[in-house]
Amino acid sequence: MNRYPRDFTGYGATPPNAHWPGGARIAVQFVLNYEEGGENCLLHGDAASEAFLSEIVGAQPWVGQRHWNMESIYDYGARAGFWRLHRLFTGAQVPVTVYGVASALARAPEQVEAMQSAGWEIASHGLKWIDYRDHSEEDERADMAEAIRLHTEVTGAAPRGWYCGRTSANTVALAANTGAFDYISDTYDDDLPYWARIDGRDQLIIPYTLDCNDMRFATLQGFNSGDQFYAYLRDTFDALYGEGAAGSAKMMSIGLHCRLIGRPGRVQALARFLDYIKGFEGVWTPRRIEIADHWRASHPPHGPRLRPCSMDRAEFVAAFGGVFEHSAWIAERAFELELGPAHESAAGMHSALARMFRSASHAERLGVLNAHPDLAGKLAAAKRLTAESTSEQASAGLDALTDAERAQFQQMNADYVAKHGFPFIIAVKDHDKAGILRAFDARIANDTDTEFATACRQVERIARLRLEDMF
Repeated sequence: MNRYPRDFTGYGATPPNAHWPGGARIAVQFVLNYEEGGENCLLHGDAASEAFLSEIVGAQPWVGQRHWNMESIYDYGARAGFWRLHRLFTGAQVPVTVYGVASALARAPEQVEAMQSAGWEIASHGLKWIDYRDHSEEDERADMAEAIRLHTEVTGAAPRGWYCGRTSANTVALAANTGAFDYISDTYDDDLPYWARIDGRDQLIIPYTLDCNDMRFATLQGFNSGDQFYAYLRDTFDALYGEGAAGSAKMMSIGLHCRLIGRPGRVQALARFLDYIKGFEGVWTPRRIEIADHWRASHPPHGPRLRPCSMDRAEFVAAFGGVFEHSAWIAERAFELELGPAHESAAGMHSALARMFRSASHAERLGVLNAHPDLAGKLAAAKRLTAESTSEQASAGLDALTDAERAQFQQMNADYVAKHGFPFIIAVKDHDKAGILRAFDARIANDTDTEFATACRQVERIARLRLEDMF
């Protein structure tokens, strides 16, 4: 099967209202990444020094050598930056979620004790702060298991949340398959949590952020001053708060690093932002695990639903073969398309099926038109319509005609077919009986090419309505 895994649809044009506790208009969630002592370093058994997210912008790994300056910059985060941020957040009485690298936590007993005393959540940030893009699934799975084990040993409790950050394409699925995590955050694709179906189980995803993130102090395209960071956080907050005031409450994630925002020249921007949001009503500042608990209680995963991309050919054709009247070949061809999460909806499946109808030959499309029954015709009287057609005709009252009305429909059907060579087709659910008769009068006068195109559009409309009922 040609299946495309990325999801470009998400919640679409009408995302759900989060219904945050207390009617909050926004959830502002702070993450503190604790990585110091877990980064690439020869002392940690790595082949080269660290080169990512430091004051040395554009640094390169030193293969086989310790990078003393890089190590010292990371050390600052543990020795000074962490405590500055600890004082700021505990003073503001705002709890945070710590993404803790397990090996770094093991080297930071005083910091871990301070996190726990403050009531902060400590989620897993993996075993080591290294890049997993070139790791085998087996090696990454082993490191993940060891991260959970070591995290539990160091903190006294297993992590309920997961964020690796420097992922492979396998990371999210591997984390979900452990069954260990109430949420996973290795995505950046939404302003709300959502449920993902991964290998047959529903996994809660709470997306993270790379834009409201102090890492941009250490990238080529980023923040040059605390004022820029503050302005970006403020503008993001204002936009999302406005959406929440309009009934579409969202989540704002803010990513922080001890060695970056923990510098005195930057931390004041964060302090100003904390002061800023205190001036607004309806601001919830939870830990990430509290978002997970709320979402699970208020927005549980949907029950069984149509999942076209998971169907084999026989299941797919059985489900969608009747969407275009008696024309299962359209579903057979659509099965071969590149289908993905975007097609697991009425709009998505209609797109796939309609493409096959539109790309068919004139003769094939004419066959689809001729597969449709006459309105209130002999098949209806003999109760030989498909279940879909029976329901559709009944919706417009065509199953309860007077003898005179039935005779009128039969004569108009005959006249239409005699002129155009195919039945009169209209999406009856869009009309009442009088409207259908007016359309009959208007369309019978069209030339056949025009009417063929009109009938094809009506066939597609009928298909869309049927799919909406199915989904």
